[in-house]
Amino acid sequence: TIERALESLWMAFQPIVCAADGSLFGYEALLRTEEPALPGAGPVLEAAERLGALPRPGSLVRERAVRPIRESNRPGALFVNLHPEDLLEPEFCEANPELSAMADRVVLEITERAALVHVERVRERLKELRARGFRIALDDLGARHAGLSSFATLEPEIVKLDMALVRDIDSNSMKQKVVTAMSTLSHDMGMLAVARGIET
Repeated sequence: TIERALESLWMAFQPIVCAADGSLFGYEALLRTEEPALPGAGPVLEAAERLGALPRPGSLVRERAVRPIRESNRPGALFVNLHPEDLLEPEFCEANPELSAMADRVVLEITERAALVHVERVRERLKELRARGFRIALDDLGARHAGLSSFATLEPEIVKLDMALVRDIDSNSMKQKVVTAMSTLSHDMGMLAVARGIET
């Protein structure tokens, strides 16, 4: 099943816009497949983790996310999801030359499916990647393990608020307070806050 999913893997591109004026900020590359049992990133990564094949989907995503953006000359940032273990690949940049060539436009989005491992090595790796021009985003703040400890560890340039916090925020005063506090903290630290799951 995982092989069929990886063979049929394709990328969808979700626009990210500025709330103030509706201008385009960039795109998030989202993993999709034609395999019904593994239709999206979550199921694919879970299967890859179980089978010890985690590097493969990450490598394919990085390869296939860059090409359409470069070939179409689309402006804006490109958000590419990473598993924390992807960061620890010793030849990360060398294995992704097209990604590295546009590092100043790429936001490496840490999809924290498990607690951050080898924290010190992750910090060192992030320092190296930032030196090459990449920016770092923490995905889904407020969900799973992506809490304030990860916020402090990664010191991301961009914070993405989990959609469970954002949806129905117009009618939920508790969500309003939580998101206001997270957004204020992000802005105070010079970070951009991105809200996921805006429907209304």
